[in-house]
Amino acid sequence: MLAKYWKKIGMLILIIACVFNIMSKLIHKLSLNSEMLSSAQYVYEQQQKNETNNENK
Repeated sequence: MLAKYWKKIGMLILIIACVFNIMSKLIHKLSLNSEMLSSAQYVYEQQQKNETNNENK
């Protein structure tokens, strides 16, 4: 019986896995505001690091 329905069972497993993947990404997605703040903080820290390296030379 399994040999007869293996494609349907495989497609069902694939669809369920995709739905769980999408739902987990939506649940754990960072908000745009927090992502922009962390990006700005990273750029600021890199600029400060470069300025201190240039002053030490």
